[in-house]
Amino acid sequence: QVQLVESGGGLVQAGGSLRLSCAASARAFSTYTMGWFRQAPGKEREFVAAISRTGSSKDHAESVRGRFTISRDNAKNTVYLQMNSLKPEDTARYYCAAAGSRTTVYTASAYSAGSYDYWGQGTQVTVSL
Repeated sequence: QVQLVESGGGLVQAGGSLRLSCAASARAFSTYTMGWFRQAPGKEREFVAAISRTGSSKDHAESVRGRFTISRDNAKNTVYLQMNSLKPEDTARYYCAAAGSRTTVYTASAYSAGSYDYWGQGTQVTVSL
């Protein structure tokens, strides 16, 4: 069982930055592919970013590419999402997720919420004009 706890969300003006963190309880954290997803009211949960077990491979959704960066620190059992140049359309609840070895970055599995086995409760990000 893996427990994930997100933090770092909040209210920020357009153009600002936030860094989300996700702390994992798993002793084998480095064996999981990690992802960030987001969900706005009335919309489906959508892929934001994913990172491989070692951190050597990363992928980001086109809508956030160049503005958001996923990273991880396996020594701290933590994955991060640095969000710069935030836009009002980035407003959503952001979720951290963990997937087993069958899910790999740059494949369709990484983009699908159904591929992830464990989820956090989410952290709210609100971007104002």
